[in-house]
Amino acid sequence: MSQSKAGPRKSSRPSAARWARIRLFAMDVDGILTDGTVLISSDGTEAKRFSILDGLGLARLRDAGLPLAWISGRASGATTARATELKIPHLIQGRSDKLAALTELAAQLNLPLSACAYMGDDVIDVPALRAAGLGISVPGAIAEARASADYITKREAGLGAVREICDHLLAARGNKPRR
Repeated sequence: MSQSKAGPRKSSRPSAARWARIRLFAMDVDGILTDGTVLISSDGTEAKRFSILDGLGLARLRDAGLPLAWISGRASGATTARATELKIPHLIQGRSDKLAALTELAAQLNLPLSACAYMGDDVIDVPALRAAGLGISVPGAIAEARASADYITKREAGLGAVREICDHLLAARGNKPRR
């Protein structure tokens, strides 16, 4: 990408060619795969609500051969359980430096950051949003994350926003998205 990563980027609809260049889809968990709510009971157990729409989209991308990664600032048993169920190959938890985690994973996969899509919603996601070849956010994200993204989903976090991106990526790979 030729534009500077120093400042906010204008959100617009990326071209089909830009979607097609993506070789890794990485995302935050809370506020992207969920609505950002964490339910904690009095005994300390945690629950999160994940979208089935998002899960099917991720499974279809995985089956199409696109590597997937979840990068979360906090460790969570609920996140681990859902990632295991969906066979997400790269689960990184407890990393608040999302850019460092994304950069390390891209290097392990021998990919430039320009071949990575990153989806996030909060200030700790901003550096990764700016560095990725395609930065993606959601309507309910903080203003700085939205301003740093190349694309803002129509759907809300935890309600099919990830599926929307999966469908774009599948279409760019020549797979017709199922709705």
